[in-house]
Amino acid sequence: MTVNIALLIFRVVFGLTLAGHGAQKLFGWFGGPGAAKLSLGLAKMGFKPGWFWTSLAIVGELGGGLSLAFGFLTPLGAAGYLGAMVMAASTHWKKGFFAQKGGYEYALTLAAASLTIGLIGPGSYSLDALFRIALPEVPVFAVVAIAARLVVIVGIVITARNAPVPQAESASKAS
Repeated sequence: MTVNIALLIFRVVFGLTLAGHGAQKLFGWFGGPGAAKLSLGLAKMGFKPGWFWTSLAIVGELGGGLSLAFGFLTPLGAAGYLGAMVMAASTHWKKGFFAQKGGYEYALTLAAASLTIGLIGPGSYSLDALFRIALPEVPVFAVVAIAARLVVIVGIVITARNAPVPQAESASKAS
């Protein structure tokens, strides 16, 4: 019983935090960019088409966060958010580990939390339990998480090909 209450508290706080990040991206709430600005920013970083990667980020964060908060289709929400955070960590990788310097520390922490919920399940106090949704949690989570990783790999390859050339390099090449 105590574990199920702990899972409920963790899922709700974690899920709503994730959903808040997704709302920043979709609606521009809480100081976020909104979908249009995010799409432009992702395209400038080499994620083309920007609207596609924006959609994946929003679904992963807003959809995954709400899924985890309510404990509804939990393996899918956990895998979606795991994919979003692995992608986020990859974009911060060059800045090192610590978040204070723009590193991947926070994204890695959120990815680990998503992985944990994906493996352990939502607990007894969830919509999955209430509606008796009995997805084979670990297999479904594993398959969707692998699919999310494949999307991340595609994103990394695309950004490597589409990454803007820094001005100093492009000026020396022109000489």
